Amino acid sequence: MIRAFDALTLPLLRRLDPEDAHRLAIGGLRLLPPAKPRPSDPKLAVRAFGLNFPNPVGMAAGFDKNAEAPDALLRLGFGFVEIGSVTPKPQDGNPRPRLFRLEQDSGVINRMGFNNDGAEAVLRRLAARSRLGGIVGVNVGANKDSMDRTADYVRLIELFAPVASYFTVNVSSPNTPGLRNLQQAAALDDLLARVVDARERVRKNAGDSPLLLKI
Repeated sequence: MIRAFDALTLPLLRRLDPEDAHRLAIGGLRLLPPAKPRPSDPKLAVRAFGLNFPNPVGMAAGFDKNAEAPDALLRLGFGFVEIGSVTPKPQDGNPRPRLFRLEQDSGVINRMGFNNDGAEAVLRRLAARSRLGGIVGVNVGANKDSMDRTADYVRLIELFAPVASYFTVNVSSPNTPGLRNLQQAAALDDLLARVVDARERVRKNAGDSPLLLKI
């Protein structure tokens, strides 16, 4: 059944621009009816960062940038979903085309540039589903035109702490000019000190969200 479905749908999807196909997938997930998540085999359970993951296979950031379908993804059986990358202000990202298929390698290359709806819109969606449970992490980034990128990360930690199961501080994107400068020792020490301090300030009212670093 699955092979027949793939044989019919994949050739059609591959006729679409990769980014249009991605948007179609997100739209389809949003239309799925509510249902309980698929149960995971207890043998797959993993405890890490103080969190209990039902299984170790998650949906990485980049697929659901704007928190439009985290619960649909959890219902499909993912052990966790990481949304984002989110920036304080909305931004369009790089000009299209910016997503490219590698047919022979069964892969893609993206040069998206942190396109997202911005913190306000994404926070609103996550707050609306906060009682539904499941592990939903938030991948945070800085705006391309920001005058103080470290302040961007601090602001996002403060905003999303009540709804994030964990945070990924993303300083790895090659598509945001100068972002990787934050990986230099002094800059990284300052960034991490300030985001940890931000997490500590909101911990009493927002819980203890683990902080991960993407480099």
